[in-house]
Amino acid sequence: MLSKIISYALIGLDGVPVEVETDINKGVVSYELVGLPDTAVKESKERVFSAIRNSSLRFPVNKITVNLAPADIKKEGGQYDLPIAISLLAASEQLTADLSGYVMMGELALDGSLRPVTGILPVLISAKSRGYTKFIVPRANANEASYIEGIEVYAPENLRETFDFLSGREELAPVEVRSFEAAKNKSSYNCDLSLVRGQAVAKRALEIAVAGGHNILLSGPPGTGKTMLARCIPTIMPDMTFEEALEVTKILSVSGELNEEGIVSLRPFRTPHHTATTVSLCGGGNTKIKAGEISKAHRGVLFLDELPEYSRSALESLRQPLEDGKITVTRAGGAITFPADFILCASMNPCPCGNFGSPDKPCTCTPAQIRKYRGKISGPLLDRIDLQVEVDSVKYDDLASEGEEESSACVKARVERARAIQRERFIDEEGINVNADMGERQIKKFCRLSPECERILKSAFERLNLSARARSRIIKVARTIADLDLSTEIKPKHILEAAGYRNFDSTII
Repeated sequence: MLSKIISYALIGLDGVPVEVETDINKGVVSYELVGLPDTAVKESKERVFSAIRNSSLRFPVNKITVNLAPADIKKEGGQYDLPIAISLLAASEQLTADLSGYVMMGELALDGSLRPVTGILPVLISAKSRGYTKFIVPRANANEASYIEGIEVYAPENLRETFDFLSGREELAPVEVRSFEAAKNKSSYNCDLSLVRGQAVAKRALEIAVAGGHNILLSGPPGTGKTMLARCIPTIMPDMTFEEALEVTKILSVSGELNEEGIVSLRPFRTPHHTATTVSLCGGGNTKIKAGEISKAHRGVLFLDELPEYSRSALESLRQPLEDGKITVTRAGGAITFPADFILCASMNPCPCGNFGSPDKPCTCTPAQIRKYRGKISGPLLDRIDLQVEVDSVKYDDLASEGEEESSACVKARVERARAIQRERFIDEEGINVNADMGERQIKKFCRLSPECERILKSAFERLNLSARARSRIIKVARTIADLDLSTEIKPKHILEAAGYRNFDSTII
């Protein structure tokens, strides 16, 4: 007898339906699994055999052929165990129910229990768009599946419970739809700007960076609080919308890094070690193309501590996603595009010993050593970092002060107000949400400069020997500063402040 069950494969972040066809006929006892399966899928035979037997069901002893269609898509992982087992039971006439309306995924343990699989959320979203409304997934994936409305998700604990439910012997309630707002209210950050003493200039730069979606570089001696400042960036970013949360959750779900809550409700903060390879940052792999750190930072912050210590190839790989907000990973098996819309925050010492420019400690580095150290960061990459801020050492009196510092909540309120202005401004501009996304056409339309502003910008352009890209970024930062000031036009003071954040090159000996 022949049976057919729908499962799903993942290509990047998109789900593709896979039809599990099982045919049982008389003949020499055998078991053939076809349809371009990988090793994990081929090994499903032993898992399925033990799971069926240990669930008090009968494994058919006949000529068995299991086909995973379409045959030109490589099938990977253990998520096909459950649909293969159910299709065997249906083909052997132990299960006579109509299974055509269900999408099934799940890995089987030898005792028949269901283990969680990755990528449930993107599968549900893709399958729903194709008209599927009923799903069977492992109980451990229930939380992840509970945030999609308009579908019925059943989450049994084992194969036997699945069999009894499909055969009508046992009732199984669908997973209750959960509220994203409730999940968001449970989450909180473990840092706050009020805990950072002093550093008024750096805090101001962070506010501007988040308000306009700009990238930022913090340069200063060791121990000045650069890392702590960076960790506070998500606390002043606007709360994630449900749509943004789904985008981030899909990436982490496919990567197998999703939390027990089943959805990401806080802005991501990714901080890969400086030994990270280009593949780990951008994504890739020998067989299955996976998302890298820059995609996992989507809608959040990518923090690169000690920027010059990263490999040149890893740093240069950031250039395309910083411009486009996405990254296309190309391998022999194909090309997949991952979202990568994040704020880059990088930190570095001013020199190898860390004391160049310090009024308290002498620098022991030669000019050649400083140039070599800073030369590890290419000009094109530096051009894409809008704000380059010097973080000074904190005085003891500032650390011991009992005065209250401004909290992240206060700064966040100003950021959200500036973001609201930008949403209204770009309401008719497709794909542009913040000032940092503007192209030359939008700059000419929304960032008109007075003659005095042009004169100041020209002076900065010539004095700092800036590129055309750097000029555009100064204008975009000035537009953000004006938004924070609730000013409809860019004023000279806004241009002056924006140009002041491009002094990194001028400090090189």
